[in-house]
Amino acid sequence: MRNSEIIAGLLKKYSNSFYPVVPFNRTHDTLLPMNFTSSNHTLTDEILNDTELFTGYIQQLLKTSGALYGIGGYNEYRTIYKRSNLFTSDTTDRRLHLGIDIWGVAGTPVYAPLGGMIHSFAFNDNYGDYGATIVLLHQLDGLPFYSLYGHLSLNDLAGLQEGKYISRGEEIAHFGLPHENGHWPPHLHFQLVINMEMKKGDYPGVCSLEEKEKYLDNCPDPDLILKMMQFAKEI
Repeated sequence: MRNSEIIAGLLKKYSNSFYPVVPFNRTHDTLLPMNFTSSNHTLTDEILNDTELFTGYIQQLLKTSGALYGIGGYNEYRTIYKRSNLFTSDTTDRRLHLGIDIWGVAGTPVYAPLGGMIHSFAFNDNYGDYGATIVLLHQLDGLPFYSLYGHLSLNDLAGLQEGKYISRGEEIAHFGLPHENGHWPPHLHFQLVINMEMKKGDYPGVCSLEEKEKYLDNCPDPDLILKMMQFAKEI
């Protein structure tokens, strides 16, 4: 059995015990599915290459739809990464998204879905990168895995220490502003990782198609914890 299948089984086993990662009332809040593939012709290069315009684009979509958040992106082949050289090399382009993005307003609180400890944190201050980032280490039935939170407020890193215990439901972070979140519209990148491969404060959130099998096996569907995608509907 693959690593992702083992961890996925555990996450399903304990699915009723996870605390919401972001505030969301299922009885009246709505979610807008976001499409960042080549089929989205409204997202022009002009918008993508201007963080302020891109932020306005996201905010207008949420306002028009009446949705609290925009959401989606796991295993989505995206065109938006062409806005940064971070995702392009001489041999390949990284375009396949490995987490779920929750798009909202800066300052939105982020909570730990289950207990654990701070594995690592960093300010990945490159254009298009995670910006302020926190990685937590968890265990279920003795098996370890990690949750990664990207595009946070830089203030959330102040006073953190590796190894510090984090309680279930503890407020750990907030959606960051563009200048501190890698120059993106405010959102949370939430990702699950089984093997951090000796990395600290960072792990690829996007991979090439050639590496798809490897990375999807190491990064299970984050909605196993979020349980939000079922509420994402075109409005």
